[in-house]
Amino acid sequence: MALDRLGTADAPRQLFASTPAQRVALARQQFFEEGVRPSGLVGEAVIQSWMRCSRTHADRQRVVSFDAVTPSRLHTTLARNRELLDVARHELAQMEHMLAGTDCRVILTDRDGVVVHVTSQAAGAHQPVLRQTARLGVNISERVVGTTAPGIVASTGQACTVDGAEHYYDVLCHMQCAAAPIRDVSGQLAGVLDLTVEARRFGFDAASMVALHATIIENRLLQAQSRDHLILRFQASPTLLGTPLEALAGIAPDGTIAWLNNAGARLLGRLPEAPDDRDVECLLGHDLASLLRLGRREAAQPLRLASGLGVWMQAQLKGTDGADFRHAVAMPDMTNTRVDAPVALEVQPQPPETSPAVSDTGPTPPTETLREHSRKLIEDTLAAHGGNVSQAARQLRVSRGTLYRRLRGWQDDDLGATPPSD
Repeated sequence: MALDRLGTADAPRQLFASTPAQRVALARQQFFEEGVRPSGLVGEAVIQSWMRCSRTHADRQRVVSFDAVTPSRLHTTLARNRELLDVARHELAQMEHMLAGTDCRVILTDRDGVVVHVTSQAAGAHQPVLRQTARLGVNISERVVGTTAPGIVASTGQACTVDGAEHYYDVLCHMQCAAAPIRDVSGQLAGVLDLTVEARRFGFDAASMVALHATIIENRLLQAQSRDHLILRFQASPTLLGTPLEALAGIAPDGTIAWLNNAGARLLGRLPEAPDDRDVECLLGHDLASLLRLGRREAAQPLRLASGLGVWMQAQLKGTDGADFRHAVAMPDMTNTRVDAPVALEVQPQPPETSPAVSDTGPTPPTETLREHSRKLIEDTLAAHGGNVSQAARQLRVSRGTLYRRLRGWQDDDLGATPPSD
């Protein structure tokens, strides 16, 4: 069958099916026997998986061997995924406890589809396939076992469910599975969380459950990997902070957004993909120093984002002492100076005993020295670029909006300091 030429058959066929099983049977008939795309009968993710599997697995009736990877590869895989396993341990135990009265199995795979955790409860005699698949080290990726929910997620990064005969191989026709992705701070797939049952229905919304727990694990992984980031928690309602619905953002010491979880991306209206779009002040409407000051308060504070949306926000500085952030905010006289620093100190000057800045000419207040240095640096940079604000902002590694505000502020100060004429 030429899968690349899937189209609409001219011959009349059954158009309606009354049960899910009949719909899948009709879909398989159209796809595998007639070469017709069964749109509307099964999900697009399943159709795409069938197409991928048809190019690599010719015999759908063959017996699938659920072999574990070699011991050396398993050892390497477990070591590489130690951080994921550590942050997921609590949630996996909770899920296992919740599902103890069911025949469901909780499976966690790495990004390549190798099982790195599975429910300790063994599958029963009425679950012969699950007894083979639910084992540590078994590769259940799409290229090995065909269409499954965890296989699709590992291939596409999108959550999905696969029910019964939607599986590519006939041997899996009595399985039902739901899986969701877990991503890391780089936005790449870190693992797949899966619920699988054999010879029965779930009896609950497995897709929602697995998505919820995958989100919790992902949020913990993002924070665990953010050792040098300022972690922001925010949501429209303070009651949602600390829950799976909270928005999270990781702010790097240079004042850019290093990562966002899904809730954070939705609240900000987009994922910052271009470098200019990652500036924290452009997206959040607050500079780095202002956000750092949130970390001194335990309670969530009301803030208004750059979009005008009001949220409640908490901040937590990861790392041992926040030295990178203090360097970025309080020491602009180094080689890679950032303009955000003196701006922050103008808003809230650091006490002299904690500020590292010292005037070369005497006991001038540190904030004055920093302000003067900041202005001179910006003016020199603008002059070097012929007054081009965009180029100057790029060299200084700040947003254009920050630069414009500083220039307007100094202009107002100069006008206010001009003595009245006689």
